[in-house]
This record gives sequence, structure tokens and C-alpha cells, in this order.
Amino acid sequence: MDMAINTQPASPFLAETHALTNLSRELCDYNMYSQDAVLTQSVRREGAQWAEPELTTFGQLTGSADYLELGRLANKHQPELDSHDRFGNRIDLVSFHPAYHQLMKTAIEHGLHASPWTRPGPGAHVARAAGNYLQTQVEAGHGCPITMTFAAVPTLSLQGDLARDWLPKVTAPVYDPRNVPVSQKQGVTIGMAMTEKQGGSDVRSNSTQAYPLGSGGPGQAYELVGHKYFVSAPMCDAFLVLAHSAGGLSCFLLPRWRPDGSKNAMQVLRLKKKMGNASNASSETELRGALAWMVGEEGRGVRNIIEMVSMTRFDCMVGSSAGMRMAASQALHHCSIRSAFGKVLNQQPLMQNVLADLALENEAALTLTMRVARAMDHRSDEQEDLLVRLVTAVGKYWICKRTPNHAYEAMECIGGSGVMEDSMMPRLFREAPVNPIWEGSGNVQCLDVLRAMAKTPAVIDAFFAEASKAQGTHAALDQWIAALAKDLRDVRDIEYRARDLVDRMALALQASLLVRHAPAFISDAFCQSRLSQLGHHNYGTLPRGVDVNAIIARATPQSGA
Repeated sequence: MDMAINTQPASPFLAETHALTNLSRELCDYNMYSQDAVLTQSVRREGAQWAEPELTTFGQLTGSADYLELGRLANKHQPELDSHDRFGNRIDLVSFHPAYHQLMKTAIEHGLHASPWTRPGPGAHVARAAGNYLQTQVEAGHGCPITMTFAAVPTLSLQGDLARDWLPKVTAPVYDPRNVPVSQKQGVTIGMAMTEKQGGSDVRSNSTQAYPLGSGGPGQAYELVGHKYFVSAPMCDAFLVLAHSAGGLSCFLLPRWRPDGSKNAMQVLRLKKKMGNASNASSETELRGALAWMVGEEGRGVRNIIEMVSMTRFDCMVGSSAGMRMAASQALHHCSIRSAFGKVLNQQPLMQNVLADLALENEAALTLTMRVARAMDHRSDEQEDLLVRLVTAVGKYWICKRTPNHAYEAMECIGGSGVMEDSMMPRLFREAPVNPIWEGSGNVQCLDVLRAMAKTPAVIDAFFAEASKAQGTHAALDQWIAALAKDLRDVRDIEYRARDLVDRMALALQASLLVRHAPAFISDAFCQSRLSQLGHHNYGTLPRGVDVNAIIARATPQSGA
């Protein structure tokens, strides 16, 4: 009997369940710099137009598919700790995926860890902030050691003998990830270890003790004993650490290796299990007689390290602004392709309201950040120095705190696909709460604003001098600034009211900058939605009359362009 089976489908359509239509696609192979109107205009306005050729080339790299893939891989393959080698020797080695090392290498070779120190001059901080903004859109976690290395330079410079030995390698454009003594390296990275279990942000409650190996004092050797509960980037070559010496809480430089080539007694107990920032190793460590050298005046550890903290806070502003830009870019790109209910998403009024609002938030964040960068370039000017001292805390508080909900709203624009782990959006969402909490939480930033105002009243004069440069150009802004000035003069319960006041300070500066520098359709929309409405609630509540089409066109990147 012939048992042959007919293998041909009964219908030619059974093998295809549906046609592939209305699909989005990856945002890649575009120039992150030249396609970002807000960034390019900020770079030119704030004095770094000389850096545009380099930034344009770098923007093409950071927007390429291959480079964006490094960010995904660095987060998928997270760092691992080996406390000992197979023979039982203590090594405290943190291993990373090659993608992480490539990101670190690129960042350092492009000077993101040191360029304002190696190439000082007008626009130096602005140019670095722009490069960092591009790099962070690809991957944020590796930026932690880059930022700390950059920020450590002013503190190390306080101690001339240490600076002579360390700064040439700290600022060198060389990435060397090997776990070997500094003497064998041409380039090194610097971390920071302040946080302890019992104190958190209250570093004055630290219990780590420093014991002099000789006479003691600035530049002298000590051994440190204590427990540091949160040490990011434990693979750095050295760390700035706070510990109590005979003269009070002091700052120390603690290397991973002793000068004789033996391992220093800084032991990594475990890596932290974080919800985000996955590519960056964060650890808990114990100092068991670890060799370190005092940096700066004894007993003035907080003051000596505060400039490093200030610069890491500025990079939090850059990083959160960059997270906003990538989240908005992903949403804007998707909604320029995807259709629903018979119309492309970015042509539907309610979605336009959300997309335009997300773009406005990002533009305001970056504009304020780049203004602070310009102030950092001109700190010899007293007014600019005062702005840095106050507005870094204001901006770090406001911009970083606005980012988590911004990331969520961008994810919602994409819909269910945006929640999937093979999308960039979950990584952006998990990363968003990091900057508001690290380097001083929101409350700490508000308290720092109040402290600066009380200690140096001239900072508030500098603030209003800057905000009032737009006086008379927008009625809502004039009214906002006048009410803010009145409420700041009322010092009753000022700590209780601090968040409200700092919120309003941030919005006043952002609105002033946009009124002066952005197109009218941007500044009008910002002032109407942030200053004129009775509170700005969820994204997508822009008032009538806003030119959402112009805002969306200004912000939307084009893949493959």
C-alpha cells in the first residue's frame, strides 16, 4: 500500500499568520551631537564652539549601532568579584565584560575624566559636559569611575607632594584595567569611600580611625581601620577616604597597592545587589590597617573633599539630563513610526502633548546644566563662583529628581514593548533613581542650599541676578521670581519649606534661561506649563496653544541619519 503523505500545505496561506506591518525599529546609526539642537546650541552659546568638530565625530560614534550595543552588553554581563585566587591568595579582583572596558577606554581616551585639567580654558567644562552627555546616553554605569577620577583632581591638588606623584597618571588619556601597582601603570582611576553603615549621608558620624606611622599631618602616612559600607568602583587604583585622626575627621588617599608592591589591606567583602547601575561595581569594604596619606589640612576632611563632591553632583546633573535625552529620543523615534487608530502616534493630539512635555523637560534640564558648566569655566569671576556653589545643589536636586518619572512616561509612550528587557527602556528606568539618591539625596541638596544661603548670603544675590536677566520679557516669570524672593526672605520654618523653595528656584532659573536663549515656542510652553498653571502634575498636561509640532520636530532624532 502506498503510504506516501502529501507534504504540501492545503492552503498557501497557512505558513504565514500575518504580514509584518506597522513595526518600529531601533534608533541607531545617527549622530547624537549634530541631531541634538539643544546640545549644539548650548555648546556654542556657553563658549565651547571650538570643540564642535571633535563632538560631531564623537556623536557619530556614540550613536552607532555597534557602540550602543556595548551599553547593552556591559549591563547584561554584570561585574563579578573574586576575593581570592585559586591558591588562596587575597586578590579582591572585580571582573568586567569586555564591553565595559571598551566604554571606559573610549571615555578616558576622549578626556572625559580630565580634559578641563589637561586642556583648561574657555569652554573646557562645557565641552567635557557635552561629551559626557553623549557618552552617558550609551551607558551610565561606567561613568561612576570616570566622574570620580575627574572630580578627585581639585582635592588631590591640595596636597602638593601627592599631586606631583599622582596627577600625571590620573589625568593621562590611558586606560589600564590591570590589578597591579600604580608604578606599573601610565594611567589610573580614582574612587571615593565615605559612606558608613551608621551614618549614610552624615559622614561626620564616621567611625573609621587613622593611625599615624610617623609624625602625622598633611602628606604623611597613616594606617586606616574601619568599614566602608558603600564604595563604588572598587577596582579604581586609589580612593579618597574620610577617617578620624587625632585632629578630627580628615581626608586620605588610599591606594589598592602599597609602594613595596604588596596588596593594601582594603578588602572587598561583597558587591552590592543594586536595582540599577548594573554595569558599575559597588561594594562593601573593610580597611584592616590600610596604608593611606593625609590630603590637606588635618581635621578639615569634609572641607577638603567637598569640591570633589560638588563636581560629582554636577555630573549627576549631566547624567540625569542625558538619561532624559535618551528616554525622550526613544519615545519620539518610536512615535514617529508607529501608528494606532489609523494615525501615526506623533500626530495624535494627546500623544503630542506627552511627547512635547518630555522634550521640554529635557531641554530645560540640559540648558541649566550647561549654564552651570560655563560658570565652572569662569570661577575666577565671583558671581560665577557663587552660582556654582548654589546652583549645583539646586540643579542636582531638581533635574535628578525629575528623571525617574520622565523615564517612566517615555516607556509608556512605547507601550508594552518598552517594558521588555531587550529594549533600552528598562535600563533607563532602573538607572533613573540612582542620581537623585547618590552624592547626596534630595533632602541633603536642599539643606546644602539653605546652608550656602546662611553661610554666604551673596549666593542668593548671584542667583537673582542671573534669574532676573530675563526680567520684563515674560509676565509669568516676573511674577514667579517676585513671589520666590518674598518667600525666601521669610525664614520661618525654612527647613520645612526647603523642597518647595528649591523647586521654585530651579524652575525660575530654567525659565529665565529658556526665555533668553530658546525659541519662543519652547520658552512660552515652559512658562505656561511650569509657572502659570496651578502646579505641573503629570507629563502631558501642557495648556492650550502650545506649538507641540514645533517642539516635537526640534527634539526628534532620525535613525540612520
